[in-house]
Order: sequence, then structure tokens, then C-alpha cells
Amino acid sequence: MTKTTFKVDPTHTSIDFSVKHMMVSKVKGTFHDFQVQFVADPEDLTTAEIVFDIDVNSIDTRNKDRDNHLRTGDFFEVEKYPNILFKSTDVKKITDDEYEITGDVTIKDVTKQETFKVTFEGQGQDPWGNQVFGFSAEGTLNREEYGLTYNAALETGGVLIGKDINFTIDLEAVKDA
Repeated sequence: MTKTTFKVDPTHTSIDFSVKHMMVSKVKGTFHDFQVQFVADPEDLTTAEIVFDIDVNSIDTRNKDRDNHLRTGDFFEVEKYPNILFKSTDVKKITDDEYEITGDVTIKDVTKQETFKVTFEGQGQDPWGNQVFGFSAEGTLNREEYGLTYNAALETGGVLIGKDINFTIDLEAVKDA
């Protein structure tokens, strides 16, 4: 087959994250606004070309003060660096439904290569006759490697914010007509 452009359905796609808080619990959040370019041969996903462009200003941790702090120079500095960018460079098939996607992640002015585990969740036809494909992805980034180094020591030992950010992405894409 040949490569096809897929339209990502933003109402059935989410980019979520979690980070350790006070060494005892997790803070969870999401990015509401993003653009995805997804071109692939549905019969051979190792040929996929994937670009995520995430609007950092759309960050939502269910706490307005925390979200506003995350937008400042202590963290993302959104006025200067408004987007997180991921561009795939390699897709490896692990099993029939599992892949490893490696790509360049840019946060602030730092670009590093990262690998994410991706599961093909299946495909089907929606009520309007469109071919729909589902994927989920998981990965971990060390925020300090991207210049997100703000932290505070706790009186009881340890730190306020963990360094590892765990990402979960659930994506639904429709084969472009």
C-alpha cells in the first residue's frame, strides 16, 4: 500500500502526564490544545511520519495557580517557548500491535531523542463509513534534561517535584478520504 494522511480526532485524543509530588503522590495533568500530523501506510506502520505540536499554554492540572506557575520562567516560559514539539525519526515493530517510536522532542530550546512505547489499539469503520484507527503511547521524560529544573527541598527530606514526567497519549485517527 501507499502512505495515507490521517486526520487526528481531537475529541477522541488526549495528551496526559503525571509527576511525583512531595515524594508520596502524583499530580496529573493534560494538554488540551495540540496539532498532529500523521502519515503512514496502514499495512506497514514502520513507515509512519508523526509530528506532535503541543500548545504549552493549554496545560491543565486542575489547579489554576499551579498551571500559571508552570507557564512561567520557573518551568516552560511559554511566552518565549510556546510549544512542545515531537517529530518521529524511527518506528520499530515489536509485536503485531506494539511499536517503539523514536523521535526528537523539543521543550524550551532543548532537543533530545526519546523513545515511546506505542500500542495499536485496533481499527474499524465509524457510522459514516470512515476508517478509524486507535493508538496509545507511553513514555517518560526527565524534565531536568529540558531545563525544567525548578524544585524545592522538603523539611522531611526529598524534593517537592519528581524529575520524571510520565506521558500517556491516546489517539484516534481517521483515514483521510
